[in-house]
Amino acid sequence: MLTPFTKRALQVIKGIPEGKVLTYGGVAALAGNPGGARQVSRLLHSMSEKYDLPWHRVINAKGKISLKPSQGYELQRALLESEGIGFSKNDTVDLSVYLWDGVPRC
Repeated sequence: MLTPFTKRALQVIKGIPEGKVLTYGGVAALAGNPGGARQVSRLLHSMSEKYDLPWHRVINAKGKISLKPSQGYELQRALLESEGIGFSKNDTVDLSVYLWDGVPRC
């Protein structure tokens, strides 16, 4: 059985539009637990496939992909780039450009 926080976090992640990203902490805050970034990380690890989540759109607060090379980094970057998200020379996403504000788009 899913906790209320988990249900809300799944909804937030599913709502991140193509071409935008959200931080782990941003997902947690929008789901009602501002300190729950690590919970979001665990949720993505264990539930992305089952709930068909756009897991690749969640990055860390520094605008970086948290996955290590050969452990998913390359796939996540390719998926983000395929949606038009650009990376700087130091492998960061400009959050002032690509960060989703949490407002659903119709």
